[in-house]
Amino acid sequence: MTSMFTVINPATAQPIREIARADVAQTDAAIARALIAQRSWASLPPVGRADALRAFARVVEAHIEELAQLEVLNSGHPIGSARWEASHVAQVLNFYAGAPERLSGQQIPVAGGLDVTFHEPYGVVGIIVPWNFPMTIASWGFAPALAAGNAVVLKPAELTPLTAIRLGELALEAGLPDGLFTVITGSGSVVGQRFVSHPDVRKVVFTGSTSVGTDVAAGCARELKPVTLELGGKSANIVFADADLEKAAAAAPGAVFDNAGQDCCARSRILVERKVYDRFLELLEPAVRAWRVGDPADEGTEMGPLISASHRSTVAGFLEGANVAFRGSAPDGEGFWFAPTVVLAEPDDRVAREEVFGPVVAVLPFDDEADAIRLANDTVYGLAGSIWTENLGRAVRVSRGVKSGVLSVNSHSSVRYWTPFGGMKASGLGRELGPDAAEHFTETKNVFFATD
Repeated sequence: MTSMFTVINPATAQPIREIARADVAQTDAAIARALIAQRSWASLPPVGRADALRAFARVVEAHIEELAQLEVLNSGHPIGSARWEASHVAQVLNFYAGAPERLSGQQIPVAGGLDVTFHEPYGVVGIIVPWNFPMTIASWGFAPALAAGNAVVLKPAELTPLTAIRLGELALEAGLPDGLFTVITGSGSVVGQRFVSHPDVRKVVFTGSTSVGTDVAAGCARELKPVTLELGGKSANIVFADADLEKAAAAAPGAVFDNAGQDCCARSRILVERKVYDRFLELLEPAVRAWRVGDPADEGTEMGPLISASHRSTVAGFLEGANVAFRGSAPDGEGFWFAPTVVLAEPDDRVAREEVFGPVVAVLPFDDEADAIRLANDTVYGLAGSIWTENLGRAVRVSRGVKSGVLSVNSHSSVRYWTPFGGMKASGLGRELGPDAAEHFTETKNVFFATD
């Protein structure tokens, strides 16, 4: 009998539908189909793959509202955010549709002949997607992987599979070959593990927790299999005394409470120069209390629920013994609601060191530029961060000093599909996105042609 799991609406705590949980045999069958489809896909001229990806993008564009409503239902994302995320998938496909014709090798002059490099697709790529941003993170992997000539088998999180399943159907509607882009639902311990161990899956892309990512990396190492990891974060939002404090305080809620804080790039530590610490908190409190938490289907909602009851319990655990300064509001009743929360913390507090993955932010003072850099780097993570200052020299110095993969100055926006993305330290391995992302899904082959 086929094993099933129930998908829950996090805003109502009510079941949505039953989804089949694939076993090893079904996973192997999907990989086998992908292997066959990839051979013909890779043999297409670059313009053929480009046209196919653009056709996929057009079909996604025609279904943006449907995809957005699915994300509201399954993930609890506010409808405005969900529409942006669905549009983002189409934009990513359109951008990487230009990659097949950019995958140029090199000619290297050598004595006695000519050396040439080629970018060859790996073959089948396994992509494991988390539950926090099911559409966008999936597209960051499958779009450049397909552009490079690979087939993709994609495993969404069991909590949020619905938009990924629909994207797989839309790929077929767009005319992509059967088996080229397969969405397979199931548990990480079965489907995800099989991606790691199967000899025909030649690269794995994983986004999720650092603990699971470590296991994925270890498994891939045993197979000598390339892996890209985008993992946890404890990003710092550094506010200097010379910054526009009103602007920094107004932007801070969006930097950490977007998607209910369920974001590896969330600026979940606000480091404030001591001389303006009290004033910043005065400005931050009304901004937090005004953050609109509620029905994700409502056009005015800025933050929906947490993803599950168990995750809400985990987030609540971080407030035990914490010095809560103030909180926003959240609905009562059914659903996995949690009010935005600001905590005054010390550097060694759990809430200041571990990834909460919820709408909780720790505020800490610092004394000077060197102290800000020290505090920002006082974590195992290194994914993202923000720096607020009117001093350009300081902005450059601090951005060079903070060990994070992506940073922004006077903004909390630092992730774009046309610029490189990835983390340092325990936040990841490898770089994603950017104009050269398709090369991350190829192997470089070197060929020497003797001329004498």
